[in-house]
Amino acid sequence: MDLHNSDFQLEHTGKMPVLFLGHGSPMNAIEENMFVASFRELGHLLPKPELILCISAHWETKGSFLTAMSSPETIHDFGGFPRKLYEVQYPAPGSPVWAEKTKEMITKTEVGLDYNWGLDHGTWSVIKHLYPLADVPVIQLSIDYTKPAQYHYDLAKEIIDLRHKGVLIVGSGNMVHNLRLTDFRRLSGDPYGYDWAIEANELMKTFILNDDHQSLIHYRKQGTAFELAIPTPEHYLPLIYTLALKEKNDKITLINDELVGGSLAMTSVIVNAE
Repeated sequence: MDLHNSDFQLEHTGKMPVLFLGHGSPMNAIEENMFVASFRELGHLLPKPELILCISAHWETKGSFLTAMSSPETIHDFGGFPRKLYEVQYPAPGSPVWAEKTKEMITKTEVGLDYNWGLDHGTWSVIKHLYPLADVPVIQLSIDYTKPAQYHYDLAKEIIDLRHKGVLIVGSGNMVHNLRLTDFRRLSGDPYGYDWAIEANELMKTFILNDDHQSLIHYRKQGTAFELAIPTPEHYLPLIYTLALKEKNDKITLINDELVGGSLAMTSVIVNAE
């Protein structure tokens, strides 16, 4: 979707949008393609936030944690890629103050403050296209791998007021993500999806656009296509955070709605005010 040449608008209502960004291969950090072009266009349309809070598929923990260091390192948490990718740095500041504020908002579960993690590629590989100057503070919220989707949905509800305080909340993952079945020869070529991946992606979009969050929360009840699309939940759960932050008068816009490598959906979701 070409955001500039469409009727898509972001209303400056004082409430920040919420994003779910399909991040795909780490190579999207340095390659030029339709997906990063959309991220870059989106960055031009977004109001500049006070803070970015990212829920990345690549920070799983036992318990929930927020990064709270002043200068988070750029983590290259992958292997087997070109040297150029390992040389990428995204030197955005952190924010101990915002980490503490966010922690205080969450009362239904204990959230710890982390001083060791930094920014993993699920965060920096997409945010670098939105804000290439790295001039917006960034903190991450981890994914507690011991908890079901309902836990993550309920946790997100507790931080909804951040949208009214100038905070851009970003979920980074992939709605359909099965690396075991990915055709890596077709990962960088024309969009391509297996039948089951197309089926799952289409049903997910139907649930999203109909505000049927319960069907998405109970994704294990949705049949074989969902089982193949979500063999493990870490790339899917950031979507649950994004949808939980949708308010009554918000609208949904889908961008980058393509499948690559057969089994990865780049579909991204924008939640913003009507």
